[in-house]
Amino acid sequence: MEKTFNLERRDDGIAVVTMDVPGETMNTLRAEFADEISELLSEIKRDTSIKGLVLISGKKDSFIAGADVKMLDACNTRDDVTAITKKGYEVFAELEGLSFPVIAAIHGVCLGGGLELAMACHARICSDSTKTMLGLPEVMLGLLPGSGGTQKLPKLVGITTALDMMLTGKQLRAKQALKAGLVNDMVPQSILLEAAIELAKSGKVTPKPRKKSLVNRFLEDTSIGRNIVFDQAAKKVHKKTQGNYPAPPKIIDCIKTGVTKGSKAGLETEARHFADLVMTKESAALRNIFFATTEMKKEAGEAEIRDLNKAVVLGGGLMGGGIASVTATKAKMPVRIKDIAEQGLSNAMAYAYKQLDKKVKRRHMTASARDNTMALMTTTTEYRGVKDADIVVEAVFEDLNLKHQMVKDIERECSEHTIFASNTSSLPIGQIAEAAERPENVIGLHYFSPVEKMPLVEVIAHEKTSQQTIDTTVAFARKQGKTPIVVKDGAGFYVNRILVLYMLEAAQVLLEGQRIEHLDKALVKFGFPVGPINLLDEVGIDVGAKISPILEKELGSRFKAPDVYEKLLADGRKGRKSEKGFYLYGKQAKKGKKQVDESVYTLFGITPSHAHDPQKLVQRCVVQMLNEAARCLEEGIIASPRDGDIGAIFGIGFPPFLGGPFRYMDEMGADKLVTLLKGYQATHGERFEPCELLLKMAEEGSKFYD
Repeated sequence: MEKTFNLERRDDGIAVVTMDVPGETMNTLRAEFADEISELLSEIKRDTSIKGLVLISGKKDSFIAGADVKMLDACNTRDDVTAITKKGYEVFAELEGLSFPVIAAIHGVCLGGGLELAMACHARICSDSTKTMLGLPEVMLGLLPGSGGTQKLPKLVGITTALDMMLTGKQLRAKQALKAGLVNDMVPQSILLEAAIELAKSGKVTPKPRKKSLVNRFLEDTSIGRNIVFDQAAKKVHKKTQGNYPAPPKIIDCIKTGVTKGSKAGLETEARHFADLVMTKESAALRNIFFATTEMKKEAGEAEIRDLNKAVVLGGGLMGGGIASVTATKAKMPVRIKDIAEQGLSNAMAYAYKQLDKKVKRRHMTASARDNTMALMTTTTEYRGVKDADIVVEAVFEDLNLKHQMVKDIERECSEHTIFASNTSSLPIGQIAEAAERPENVIGLHYFSPVEKMPLVEVIAHEKTSQQTIDTTVAFARKQGKTPIVVKDGAGFYVNRILVLYMLEAAQVLLEGQRIEHLDKALVKFGFPVGPINLLDEVGIDVGAKISPILEKELGSRFKAPDVYEKLLADGRKGRKSEKGFYLYGKQAKKGKKQVDESVYTLFGITPSHAHDPQKLVQRCVVQMLNEAARCLEEGIIASPRDGDIGAIFGIGFPPFLGGPFRYMDEMGADKLVTLLKGYQATHGERFEPCELLLKMAEEGSKFYD
């Protein structure tokens, strides 16, 4: 059996342990490694010639990416979790207790349990590579660092930095880690091992004292100051999570216990809280999302993927600029932007420059790297420099005739293999492909705004799209750093279809007299990042007005919008873009808190009230989304519940701790959901009629996931 940890003894008394998990591209820690590490440490202790130890990775660009999350899924009880935690504590304590210097030589990702292992060493040296990132992102899985991280990190970087890292999952780059005191030194990758060996040979390693400002000394070195820090952290966490995530308060408690009662008590609290969190449904849901996205990244296409060497973006608007930006920045591909107006091209280039310059100002990128990336982007008002494009992404107005013209132009100007990908948000791709001589090359590629932040794209295949076009487009989206889901063609596709019904129901509730802020607050409390009315302002009321009639025409009367759009647009209300919508913007708005524009009630001729039960409001809007998600699966719009969950979470911010619409429906039970829908159907009309799939599942007592 191949070993994971290999020991090399050097003539100068320094031993080097190289971690290299066989058959894996990245190192992860597993419970079964504990015995191998213990045996290795025993061997090292017995060898009196060893005067120092260096721990390094055998992988190309990763130190240790964290613990293997799958081992937690195998735990059926708290005791199972506690056994893993206890073994980890014992091994790390043994490493820390060695009488000679132990140095971690870090290159690449060093996350979670990997950073906890590094912190159990006496010192850490990292490479100055952009691939080197250090962090404790367990909170993203509904967990906390369970191998001593909550106790060790505050001692190295201070309470406030440790809280920030653990509560957000933030990862530090090499320079940031050095400045924070997380690593002792930073060197070029080429001399990383030599530098670590030299440090080990130097004898006793002492951490550099952290520089603290007067304010930090008060906040971290006095009991009053620490109480302020912990209280503020708790308030901030609650505001952000609405109490829906149990991990953050437990992280604060672990750190607070360690600081006030000592590391022994802190570790006991950490072990107890870690075991509790592994057993929560919230963590199970977040871990399922992690497994699903990891699985999706590994999935290979059925056809041979075409080479992707150059892209063209049609349209220099906000979406076009964003698409061009991620193509150059993430995919590192040359991209040519085509627009009919020079102003549009200037705006697109300025948008991309602004995104990159932010990174320069934050020292995440050099000015020369920014300029090199910008050099990948070129512009044209004519169809020049597009002949050799492998893929063209169209991001023009939602007008079928205009999109038909774009298809004809590209087929005339580009090669017979060029893929035409439309970023339409609602028009069926099959209708766009009607103008094509080569419909097999036409596909949908639906991004979400803002493009640089939203991780999802929908890849939409119509009946004649070739498998090679599908697989090549998926590969293109992945190169852009996106999570693509392949969906079947149809108006609204998947994400917009479920979102629009949810937002239309929110509009109905509003017209019945519900206060806007009350409705939005209720759905934020449920777990959405913003409320539906706030979202409509952000997306653009004019966009909503454009999409709804298309969906109604293609999918039926349940998508019929109330006449709010006409009234709003007639009054010049487009949302944030026109600084006039449901909320106040510009000079009218007070700083800090979003305020409703009360005149909107007069426009609708309603008198708002607080009478409605927030939970009932939430339920009424959300069941519409759930019913439509199930209908999309029934119609084959999405291939699986997994794709539906990832699409909703990454596309519209469906509460991640609920696992997505399909996991949430499984938790609720199809029978309960059908009962709710039928109740609303009797009260509010046929738009709540349960889909056939849900009726069948309610009758059978079946679930979407086994």
